[in-house]
Amino acid sequence: MATPSKTAAIEEITADFKDSSAAVLTEYRGLTVAQLKDLRRSLGQETKYAVVKNTLTAIAAKEAGIEAFDDQLSGPTAIAFIKGDAVAAAKSLTEFAKANDKLVIKTGWFEGKALDTAGIAALAALESRETQLARVAAVLLAPASAAARVVDALRVKLEENGGAAAEEAPAAAEEAPAAAEEAPAEA
Repeated sequence: MATPSKTAAIEEITADFKDSSAAVLTEYRGLTVAQLKDLRRSLGQETKYAVVKNTLTAIAAKEAGIEAFDDQLSGPTAIAFIKGDAVAAAKSLTEFAKANDKLVIKTGWFEGKALDTAGIAALAALESRETQLARVAAVLLAPASAAARVVDALRVKLEENGGAAAEEAPAAAEEAPAAAEEAPAEA
């Protein structure tokens, strides 16, 4: 029979899985408390890095509908529950793992799909969300920018011609009403 503290821990881990857009399972054997603190700081405020018990995590993952961690829950385990930008968190984890070989990235889960270490590395290789949004905005603004440049180029060309075309247009507009007034008189 499960104790109330274990039941509460399972509920908390299940809630963390459900609230997260991604999760990365790591082994932290050999890391000091200071290194873990640095890792948590590098992950940012939207990512919770928690040391978890394997059996409780297995139960919580099943309750949350996640099967990515079934074979990987062994040894000292910690999970990064990512609520914000998954790309930024994956970059932080992989960079920290490169600098500290004792952090081992085992597996992950992102938007309902299991990720292996290569998948997490591929996620980390993506550009940040802000950069991707900026590129989309640039593509969407390109036609409007091109049209503005064409209109501006026409304006500059008219100014370079000494305003001759600009002066001809009002003169032509003044002649047109005069011609229209003369036409009925002739009829």
